Amino acid sequence: MTDPLEQLNPTSRFSNRVDNYAKYRPSYPEQIIPYLEQTLGLTKEWTIADIGSGTGIFSELLLKKGYHVLGVEPNDGMREEAEKKLAGYPAFTSIHGKAEETALAAQSIHLITIAQAFHWMSRDACKKEFQRILIPGGFIVLIWNVRLTPTPFLKAFEELKIKYGTDYKASRMVNEKEIAAFFEPKPLSKIYIGHAQVVDYESLKGHLLSSSYIPLEGEQEKHMMEELKDMFNTYNENGFVKIEYEAYVYVNA
Repeated sequence: MTDPLEQLNPTSRFSNRVDNYAKYRPSYPEQIIPYLEQTLGLTKEWTIADIGSGTGIFSELLLKKGYHVLGVEPNDGMREEAEKKLAGYPAFTSIHGKAEETALAAQSIHLITIAQAFHWMSRDACKKEFQRILIPGGFIVLIWNVRLTPTPFLKAFEELKIKYGTDYKASRMVNEKEIAAFFEPKPLSKIYIGHAQVVDYESLKGHLLSSSYIPLEGEQEKHMMEELKDMFNTYNENGFVKIEYEAYVYVNA
């Protein structure tokens, strides 16, 4: 039987989005790091595997704080972009692997982090792999930037994505009940941290095109861009709009 997840091409679907993803996707709140230090006892001696590390957005947040990070990424373009961006951090190691087969040594990892990627992973297979690579008592952190819709602009932007997105629902975060089941027998701890991007039109356009479910060519893309431009013209203030988020952080602790 074909795995429904495999039909979504989770490994290759971002190959033609690398540039936009690297330039226009938001980072994550810096408050996540002290939260992990306080909640888990995270120290600089720990080895961290950032799995599904993509272009290195969350890896860089950890590296800036002095942590050692193994970035595990199956997509060649995304991984190569991370290697370029993070070349100045000697504590970063790039690894060609995926969540289900990381290529990491058994019981070598203190902390696994997964930012904006867990919904693309086969849960049964990666849970088995995580149990293999984590030291006894090691931790897993799942993170998503969840876009909020408190303003007319953000409501309109969400409606645009729903209208033109090809498999929008499949690319959304995993619900908390499924996360709690994945973390069993450990409990689930969580924190939500608000943050925002203030962007001009080109950045808004790049942000939209970084999403794997958004069309990149043809009539659909043409109409979508016309609507995006009209939306920006309607809602911008002095040439900028604000994209608001909550970072959802889940820990098996």
